[in-house]
Amino acid sequence: MIGHMEREPMPNVHLTDPMTEYVQGQIKSGAYANVSEVVRAGIRLLMEKDGARQFYALKTEIEEAATAAEAGQFSDFDSRAFEPDAFK
Repeated sequence: MIGHMEREPMPNVHLTDPMTEYVQGQIKSGAYANVSEVVRAGIRLLMEKDGARQFYALKTEIEEAATAAEAGQFSDFDSRAFEPDAFK
């Protein structure tokens, strides 16, 4: 495949009986064509959840920084000291 790194074979996935029944039900209902589609959908959800977790962590950091700045806990930014080469 173009643009894809060479992949190692994926290990077998072992599901509990309730998970297997759920997957089979999803396939039987036509929601997914096969087990691989169900697994990919689950992984996409985990990836989205991780992205949301990172977003909320960043949001918390920004809120904490804003609170500190509003309380006067900041210093003036010196762009020349931060990036001296930009001013040559």
